[in-house]
Amino acid sequence: MLQRIGAKVAPFGWHIVVYFEAPDLAELKPLFSSLPTKVVVDHMGRPDVKLGTDHPQWRAFVDWMAEDEDVWSKVSCPERLSVAGPPYDDVVPFQREIVETFPDRVLWGTDWPHPNLKGHMVDDGVLVDQIPKFAVTEELRQKLLVDNPMRLYWDR
Repeated sequence: MLQRIGAKVAPFGWHIVVYFEAPDLAELKPLFSSLPTKVVVDHMGRPDVKLGTDHPQWRAFVDWMAEDEDVWSKVSCPERLSVAGPPYDDVVPFQREIVETFPDRVLWGTDWPHPNLKGHMVDDGVLVDQIPKFAVTEELRQKLLVDNPMRLYWDR
């Protein structure tokens, strides 16, 4: 079904957003890579931050982005990935690696209105305050927040 959708939306220059858990990437990557569109990965593929950025699951995601220039990533939802909780600093190394390694293929966003959250309710101001921690230069923030969304959503 996803391939049929891809075939229908590709002529419009649209992209497909995919959501998966990090351990499932190996199984899903061939399908996602076969799509005739850009693929935007929600929440950086949901890495297990307890495992760190050297873990093979995270490395597989970074490698996939390096291999395929049609793969983009949202550096979103640290509240769903964090073990430490607000301000979600344990997620920053993952966000920063993606932003610095693939500065032209990253997007920022929130999961507002934060459906199905168990535990604390997110303060969106805290999420915004995190941006300079992983997009550490003005140039990176410009790409993340302005240039990349413009290219993905409006430039066709």
